[in-house]
Amino acid sequence: MSVLWLVVLTALFGTVQALLFAWFNYKQLTYSRYFAKTTAFRGEKTELIERIRNEKLLPVPWLRAESRIPEAIVFSADEGEKQQDETNGMYHKSLFFLSPMCAITRHHLITLAKRGVFDAGGVALTVGDLFGLNKKTRLLNLDCSITVYPALPGNDDIPDPANKFLGDALVKRWIMPDPFLVSGIRPYAQGDSLKDIHWKASAKSESLQVKVRDFTSDPKALVILNIQINSRQWAQVPAHEEENVERAISLAAGICLRAIKSGMSAGFACNAEMLGREKAGTGIYLATAPGEAQFEGILETMARIVLKPDLNFHTFLSGLGDVHGEDILILSDYVNEDVEKEIALLRQKGNTVKVLSLSGREIR
Repeated sequence: MSVLWLVVLTALFGTVQALLFAWFNYKQLTYSRYFAKTTAFRGEKTELIERIRNEKLLPVPWLRAESRIPEAIVFSADEGEKQQDETNGMYHKSLFFLSPMCAITRHHLITLAKRGVFDAGGVALTVGDLFGLNKKTRLLNLDCSITVYPALPGNDDIPDPANKFLGDALVKRWIMPDPFLVSGIRPYAQGDSLKDIHWKASAKSESLQVKVRDFTSDPKALVILNIQINSRQWAQVPAHEEENVERAISLAAGICLRAIKSGMSAGFACNAEMLGREKAGTGIYLATAPGEAQFEGILETMARIVLKPDLNFHTFLSGLGDVHGEDILILSDYVNEDVEKEIALLRQKGNTVKVLSLSGREIR
């Protein structure tokens, strides 16, 4: 009889505690997670931080936080038992026991393996009782994202043709007159070019007058990246070419940084799709400007590049009609007849144009 009563009391206790914890487990319980940084560079290490607080007098016997984590976020080796491969990324879980009136903070060391914008805010919280008789799950959608910029190349990693481009741009803009900057007029002198004659002023003064060209005090470097491997590519960049394109994006970032640090204005353009933008068929264009804020804007834009063409490269170049008097560096793995025509038009507008392959090798 005593054994029977023990079984009954155990069953009663199990039922009561299951109902009790089912009712109170989520009461005064808060969970949050965030990255230690909101922006970082590819290859950089940072932390994913979890915080959970139980503000009631009843403990939480166990709590499991589960979430899908993008493949770009790689946990450190000691997190291996909490991380499993899934088809759409990694599956990560954390287990907690919460005593009454307590808070727990966990720091997970991670490495950012890819460029992009990544969200880790989707979390499934499961709580249960002492015997696992009753489980309850809630889905949370937290604000937990990180923007990963392309890795910046070291000084020795920028190819010589790119360094020469920047050096030429700095020197030439100080010693050569800009065809689009006119500071005044003066009488014609022997040797002046006929294209510099100011015909309206000449008619008024009844003698030939020529335009006085000024010099560019703010040299401008525009880096243009062609996301197409060849002119027939319209789909996503092939998997075996992705790293080659990623290195080109990093090279473009390094060139822009070097230009801005040298006192130049820098800009970036690309014929790729962009994450979070609804309008298609325009490509990406950031006009040249000086300063650190401009470079941050370039990095933010580069982080959102999707490795898929938004429009054909020669069509994209034809849309840069307002670009003049700038030093343009094109990173492209091909230059066909259509692209050649657009490059010629850019040069007619007073731009200098240099073309390198995605790896930084000089093409022309």
